[in-house]
Amino acid sequence: MFPTITKLLSYGQQTVEAARDIGQGFAVTLDHLNRSSITVHYPYEKILPSERFRGRIHFEFDKCIACEVRVRVCPINLPVVDWSLTRGVRKKQLKSYSIDFGVCIFCGNCVEYCPTNCLSMTEEYELSSYDRHESNYDQSALGRLPFSTSEDFSIHQIQSLTSFSSETFRVNTFFIGDQFIS
Repeated sequence: MFPTITKLLSYGQQTVEAARDIGQGFAVTLDHLNRSSITVHYPYEKILPSERFRGRIHFEFDKCIACEVRVRVCPINLPVVDWSLTRGVRKKQLKSYSIDFGVCIFCGNCVEYCPTNCLSMTEEYELSSYDRHESNYDQSALGRLPFSTSEDFSIHQIQSLTSFSSETFRVNTFFIGDQFIS
């Protein structure tokens, strides 16, 4: 008789534990229902990168002294520097410089160790392309002035994802036809 009672008690305890676990799951679900959505509709809304964001590298050809420090500090020996030695002045002259952003890990060592500050990191992060050879930037593409996300007025910008204010995020978004209706 006692084994039947102990089995019944353990069954009751397991039932109570299962009900408690299901209740905790429902509590989490209800907690998330009260939060506003944090979905970013990417092409039309963009998150502003942080101040120390490491995006595309900007290169200033005139400042470079062809010291090749950036090649030595790069963990994957990525930058290709072509230079010639000017005999009269005994000075290196930079011929060409290129970086393949398809291989770059954006560590920032080249920017940090450059003695003349001819390299800088921009806030550009849209570097994707359909052809991997398009991600190989030469000095003219690297010298292009960076496009600032904060200056693009055609998109709605989101300052940060940490603040869940109703002004920044859409609480209820409905898709009707080809328009979003909040």
